[in-house]
Amino acid sequence: MSSAAVNGLSGAGGGIIAQIITYPLQTVNTRQQTERSTKKRKARSGASATPASTMYQMLQLIQTEGWSGLYSGLKPSLIGTAASQGIYYYFYQILKNKVEDIAVARSKKGLGDGTVGMLSWLGIAAVAGSINVLLTNPIWVLVTRMQTHTQAKRKILESKRELLLKEMSRANSLEVAVLKDRLVKLESEKARPYGTLQAIQEVYHESGVRGFWKGLIPTLIMVCNPSIQFMIYETLAKRLQSKRSGKQLPKRHLTAMEVFLLGALAKLGATVVTYPLLVVKSRLQAKQEIGSNVMSRYTGIFLYVQWN
Repeated sequence: MSSAAVNGLSGAGGGIIAQIITYPLQTVNTRQQTERSTKKRKARSGASATPASTMYQMLQLIQTEGWSGLYSGLKPSLIGTAASQGIYYYFYQILKNKVEDIAVARSKKGLGDGTVGMLSWLGIAAVAGSINVLLTNPIWVLVTRMQTHTQAKRKILESKRELLLKEMSRANSLEVAVLKDRLVKLESEKARPYGTLQAIQEVYHESGVRGFWKGLIPTLIMVCNPSIQFMIYETLAKRLQSKRSGKQLPKRHLTAMEVFLLGALAKLGATVVTYPLLVVKSRLQAKQEIGSNVMSRYTGIFLYVQWN
């Protein structure tokens, strides 16, 4: 078996384990990212928009939807994780081998020392990440839909209920009776089973084949996350080293704890910088129609910014 295949299988296995452990947090996080109508109504009414804690939302989700609610869309998510990690590491290893061969060939001609520069490594990671995004984006669209289905369904029912109540306030006695019957039916309506096949049909019905690649642009931009992390890490490491030299301390390599802390800070910084793109991606991939309000649909990254 080739090294690229081994790396791909290893990445897929590790990704599946990590996904199973963290999936409930991902579900809550996705719902937080796609929530907007409630916050807007609170803002208009002057109410404070204090977000509930992640733990509170997890407990609330368990209470209303059971433990299965935390794992909505887990099956396609595991497939997506295995595919993403496998594709990424497979193409990364292939590109790495090519670049290393080129570096060795150049060194034989007296060009370079035969090693691959850091910029080349970042470029390889970006290309492998872009290939991964292009191939697996449809899976993550389905996962987002399944994670937010109950939330979207609740919003649609709330919107329909508000519309019926407005009609009742303007209707005559005969019309009110009819509208009351419709309201009773609406409030007794239960969510239908929602699986992968239903999600596929819904996405195709809304946007056709191109709907499976919604959120592609922000996701491709997020491929730069490792590059931002590396730049922050190198900057922090150099500052730490220069501080030591300024205090005339003996020069030594960073300790394991220092590397860990700098790496954590760098990852935190890169996540903060790219998080808005993650929110945009989730909202583009979530159910696009909130009730009957077509203006609430996001059809692209620029329209997302316009409506928000």
